[in-house]
Amino acid sequence: MTLSTHVLDTGLGEPAPGIPVRLERAHDDTWLPVSAGTTDADGRLRDWVPDDQWHAGTYRLVFDTAARSVFFPEVSVLFFVAEPSRHHHVPLLLSPYGYSTYRGS
Repeated sequence: MTLSTHVLDTGLGEPAPGIPVRLERAHDDTWLPVSAGTTDADGRLRDWVPDDQWHAGTYRLVFDTAARSVFFPEVSVLFFVAEPSRHHHVPLLLSPYGYSTYRGS
């Protein structure tokens, strides 16, 4: 397992199922697509990144939040992977007018 995410709708106090998420990797001055998926009934997305596409570098998670947020139609989270052998969990806490994220376990 390389990368997982979990979207929680803090305005409703429940997981956010059906959120499209894509993962991109920085390369020169552009973003290359790595993988895409949709959160499950528990708001989770895991086991969705091919092992051969997971390396040290800068990544961007792009959450399509238009159906859940009245203010943020999309949330982008940039992060750096120094140790690709370690699992990375990047959750998103979403509310109608705000969001937060952190490195989870």
